[in-house]
Amino acid sequence: ALPISTKRYRDSMASEQRQSSTSVLGDLSEALKEVSKEVHQQAEDTTFMRNFQKGLISLDEFKMVMSSIYFIYEALEEEIERNKDHPAFAPVYFPSELHRKVALEQDMEYFFGPQWRDIIHCPVATQQYVARLHHVGQREPELLVAHSYTRYLGDLSGGQVLKKVANKTLELPASGEGMAFYTFDRVSSATKFKQLYRSRMNSIEMSNSIKTRILEEAKKAFLLNVAVFEELQEMVDSQAQKIGRLLPENHASRKRSPVATLNGPSMTASRHENTQEAPRKTTTTTDIALLRWILVAGFAMMALAVCVYAM
Repeated sequence: ALPISTKRYRDSMASEQRQSSTSVLGDLSEALKEVSKEVHQQAEDTTFMRNFQKGLISLDEFKMVMSSIYFIYEALEEEIERNKDHPAFAPVYFPSELHRKVALEQDMEYFFGPQWRDIIHCPVATQQYVARLHHVGQREPELLVAHSYTRYLGDLSGGQVLKKVANKTLELPASGEGMAFYTFDRVSSATKFKQLYRSRMNSIEMSNSIKTRILEEAKKAFLLNVAVFEELQEMVDSQAQKIGRLLPENHASRKRSPVATLNGPSMTASRHENTQEAPRKTTTTTDIALLRWILVAGFAMMALAVCVYAM
């Protein structure tokens, strides 16, 4: 016997198709690309995206981003397994090729150690994203393809660019440790696999009303990601402000330190109390700005992995 959700889906679709047998929205993959252009651009225009290209990534910020990504994929793949036989998702069920949870667990252990589950934190916006994934998987499984499409095809596109940048900037091991998330061992050609995925997705039988709901859900997926970025930005701003309040004291201590005096212009400045304030303020402002760029850029990785599609 068919699960209730599957039977309800097929009965509903059959009823709508009797009323209208012609789709006016075209292929789902093309419709998704078209309808998400605006929110896609919104994500690309974030500070994260613009600054990531400069390669300003610190290891701590990279670890924070990857932690949020772990929670998202844990929820996504739990719901994918729940709905792997649902007619609105089964054609795009590629666990061995696409699923990232196991790879992320390897990365988490590399970055945080064996007790990583007790260390990583799930911010509020990420919790809301996770809650939406569970809602869709349990109550509206016909929409799950929207989340799968936006995440996995992003991983196979912009995510591969990020892999190269992160390896170069963070100087991670050549063996690939810490980069398992970006490594798809079962996908020999990303371009060909994405073509296959789009073809399978377009083959899913659905009514116009369901397709419209999927398109709306894809936009929600982008906006959920933007919310995650915005919260991380607030965390960055807060941290930068705290550091900014501490930096003047640190600089003062540095002037009194023999090591600092021997390695910088403070030896001369300490002899002229009236002239040392201006250089100190300039240095403090520069340090705060530089630190802020570094903190912000790390979070761009998540944005780029989700929002960049290969043509």
